[in-house]
Amino acid sequence: MGGGRVAIVGGSIAGCAMALAAYRGGARNVTVFERAGGELRDRGVGIGVHDDRFAELEAAGYMTRSMPWAPLSRRLWTVRDGKGDLGRTMARQPFPFRAYNWGSLWSELRQRVPDGTDFRPETHVAEVSTEAGRASVRLADGTAEHFDLVIGADGYRSVVRRAMFPRLAPAYAGYLGWRGTSEAPADLPEGGHEEARTVVFPGGHCMMYLIPDREEGHRMNWVLYTRPPAGSGLDAELRTPTSLPPGKVAAELTAHLRGLVAEHFPPYWADCVLRSPEARTFIQPIYDLEVPSYVRGRLMLAGDAATVARPHIGAGSVKALQDAAALESAWRAGGSWQEILTAYDDGRSTVGTQMVGLARRMGEEQVVRTPDWRAMREADFHAWWDGQNRGPASGGFGGQALRRD
Repeated sequence: MGGGRVAIVGGSIAGCAMALAAYRGGARNVTVFERAGGELRDRGVGIGVHDDRFAELEAAGYMTRSMPWAPLSRRLWTVRDGKGDLGRTMARQPFPFRAYNWGSLWSELRQRVPDGTDFRPETHVAEVSTEAGRASVRLADGTAEHFDLVIGADGYRSVVRRAMFPRLAPAYAGYLGWRGTSEAPADLPEGGHEEARTVVFPGGHCMMYLIPDREEGHRMNWVLYTRPPAGSGLDAELRTPTSLPPGKVAAELTAHLRGLVAEHFPPYWADCVLRSPEARTFIQPIYDLEVPSYVRGRLMLAGDAATVARPHIGAGSVKALQDAAALESAWRAGGSWQEILTAYDDGRSTVGTQMVGLARRMGEEQVVRTPDWRAMREADFHAWWDGQNRGPASGGFGGQALRRD
């Protein structure tokens, strides 16, 4: 079906991919409303894309080999043992992933958005609504515009999702992801350029790996999952979805993080975290959310605006790009708006729900109820890991396979 006016709320990875999908599907006009100003590419933290999912997304036209990336082949789980700077590696896993810098991946996708797209930075969408045969967007300045379809690609605090399901909100998981990047160490262990290192400690773990950097070649990316310090008040505050951007982390929280790392990390890996500049460190509260449908009237959801899955499965950006590929496929095959919307919802809602379930199981095992890491041996580890990956979303680590009709 050709024609139609489409609005996309959110211009990050999901938003740019959805703009490309709408254009390829045959939309007559595409408008992207992005709240942030400046360059989103400066938001440089790491994301991983499973090799198999990359191959599918490359075939679908949403990723290319020219996008800067770093190869990963194995994941090492490490515990401090007091006998060396690197700690003891208690388990090894194959890890066929490609490491990307979020900012450079966004920049590549932004360049692929067709020239005719009306891309509006620094534009705040205050409200959306849907009525018979159309959807409307009201901006913060009070102006309203009307479209055939409005796509919410505006993240876990989505204004589009709120219009679709006013009583739904992401549920706080009870812990945080501390994120940052630091200068890549010059003395990486042998093979370290292709390793994802996971340092474990009571009450959480920290994963680190190299990502491409426009200016420095590579940086060390890390994300540390643990509960906030007792008495900080964060547990109550974070029940309402929020974020703490770079440079806004309170001094007492930074002190808590540094103390935890100094106490529990092998010295070499502690240094990778502790030398991160404050401007490159931020807190990502961890949330869960499932929605009953990705579509309501002429409103549609994509990426984290739809289902919010904890990051442990390594598939957040993959899912956003798969949502776009699914929309394009549904649009090309559909003969009406209803056919497009129904096909998209049928193809993505179940996948999103299964991802949330798997990510929740992994978060509970790896952060909330951590095992006795020091006592764990390789066979114990693999039995523990396999237990997390049983169920409807079995095999979903790194994202489920993209269904191509």
